[in-house]
Amino acid sequence: MAQSGEVVVVGGGVSGLACAQALRAAGRPVVVLERARGVGGRCATRRLGEQPLDHGVAFLHGRDPSFLAALREVAATRIDGWPRVIEGTGRPCQPEAFAAGSWRLAFAEGLTAFPKHLARGVEVRLQAEVTALSEDGPALGVSLQDGAPLRAGRVVLALACEQARALLATLGPAPPEVRSAIALLDMARSDPCLALLATYGAGAPRPAWDVAYPEGSRVLQIASHDSAKRAGAPPLALVLQAHPGWSRQHLEDPAWPQALLAEAARLLGPWAGAPVAFEPHRWRLARVDGSAELAGPLLLTLPGGARLGLCGDRFAPGGGVEAAWQSGRRLAQRLLEEP
Repeated sequence: MAQSGEVVVVGGGVSGLACAQALRAAGRPVVVLERARGVGGRCATRRLGEQPLDHGVAFLHGRDPSFLAALREVAATRIDGWPRVIEGTGRPCQPEAFAAGSWRLAFAEGLTAFPKHLARGVEVRLQAEVTALSEDGPALGVSLQDGAPLRAGRVVLALACEQARALLATLGPAPPEVRSAIALLDMARSDPCLALLATYGAGAPRPAWDVAYPEGSRVLQIASHDSAKRAGAPPLALVLQAHPGWSRQHLEDPAWPQALLAEAARLLGPWAGAPVAFEPHRWRLARVDGSAELAGPLLLTLPGGARLGLCGDRFAPGGGVEAAWQSGRRLAQRLLEEP
């Protein structure tokens, strides 16, 4: 069994990278395992043609001075206060983003600039899917779908609750600490989100708003005028995201992109339903169900002495990217306080 760094972090989203960055800054060996081809999770940017579009979270927001300071360290073009123009009274994904004292921003290069900043100097292994955990005396074995297994005394699961639970279930027979964590995760749920990236021709009218939250729609939750964040005069681009309930109902329906475009046309105008190019994306585990929010990350001690941590946007108040960052940093601090 190959020997890894002292800490293995499973998950290269914001929480996992924030944890790994804090550990590395304190001189602790750490490696991040991410099953996707890039870091960031839903803090994601994808190109449609030559144009970057943020197809996960539309913007970043927060009020924690440390989190805002971390955003200011990103080597990218910051657009403070974005979105500035909001239309509609529909329910945002996170209403606290517009509460007094909360600051909003975006990056002209795309929101993926933040997780890429967190990953600087950290050993990150992409397309490294973890399939199982096992107790190995005072350490944990980490099995990969492709590649030699790892062994570490400290393992962090920075994953959606469903993914973390699945890995915990591979620790059999599970000790009481793990059974308790599984029971806690069983009470949580991640909502899906169907998202559509769309670009339009020169004749399409440019919306006066940055984001729209249509009232009365059971289909479309948010339309983001993504090209308003980009430098120069790029083609008009929207990112359309569906309500969680509608997304769950239509997750496996191959016709959902056309249905989402039809709703956009009804709400925004016929032009919104006729892009020159579009690309659909299924977020199966997207938004946090706030009813199962926890106050802080978990750190379990297994019978042999190995330590197993859990962090993510569910493990800090408020949810979202700020909560993910906070939970990763707090878990790192708890690990650093140990002998």
